[in-house]
Amino acid sequence: MIQFQNEHITVYQSALYQTTCTVVETKDFVLVVDPNWLPHEIEEIEQHVTQIRGQKELYLLFTHGDFDHVIGYHAFPGAKVIGSKGLQEHPNKQQKVEMIHQFYNDYYIHQHYPIAFPEVDIVIEEDGQQLVLGDTTITFYLAPGHSQDGLFTVIEPLGAWIAGDYLSDFELPFIYDSAKAYEETLRKAERILEQYNVSVLVPGHGQSTQSQEEMKRRVQVSQSYLNRLIAAVVKEDKEEMAEMEKEMAFPSKFTKQCHAENITIITREYK
Repeated sequence: MIQFQNEHITVYQSALYQTTCTVVETKDFVLVVDPNWLPHEIEEIEQHVTQIRGQKELYLLFTHGDFDHVIGYHAFPGAKVIGSKGLQEHPNKQQKVEMIHQFYNDYYIHQHYPIAFPEVDIVIEEDGQQLVLGDTTITFYLAPGHSQDGLFTVIEPLGAWIAGDYLSDFELPFIYDSAKAYEETLRKAERILEQYNVSVLVPGHGQSTQSQEEMKRRVQVSQSYLNRLIAAVVKEDKEEMAEMEKEMAFPSKFTKQCHAENITIITREYK
């Protein structure tokens, strides 16, 4: 399903977890970000890319290595892959591949492309690293916290900011890597909004937004949640921690586990 579209950017949204895939088209290249989830959804993205590509170079960008974001990797053979150093050196590549296989097996799904973890051609190792393609400059920022291998990507002059699993309109922070790193990534997000004229923000899950005020609000919501949860953990305020779990959208066994993991990591880093 197409969630957002303008002259250069098309954002697809999966039925699963409201996961997004962004396709960027310029006169010089086509960039596909995190192709996902279901085979028929990935096939729709493939068809769009085939229609617009022509002789242009094709790039695949992975915001991080969670299995739902790399699941469609081999649906675009021949593409040059962009990812962080953390993605290139991901310690659990085989586990992610097994999770993809398990997902398809659990739901009796046939996919039309091989399953593998991405092999990175263009490695992002530091903040501010750039890739210049014709008239377009793509600037990358390391974004650990949710995962150790996360990336923020700013595309100029299109004004697009692809945020990976941060700054959703409904999803509170899920910390699988580090709460302290997550806090620093949110500070980095503030600096990006100050430095760039962002015209569209695309999160990994949820709705894109063209509103600067909404972008700032999402940063503040994540900061508030982290600050309050850290304070509750430090004070060992179990009642407050339990109340904060109720703030998770779409409460489920999954969000309960995510909340518990947040508390475990904060306890390790702050107590």
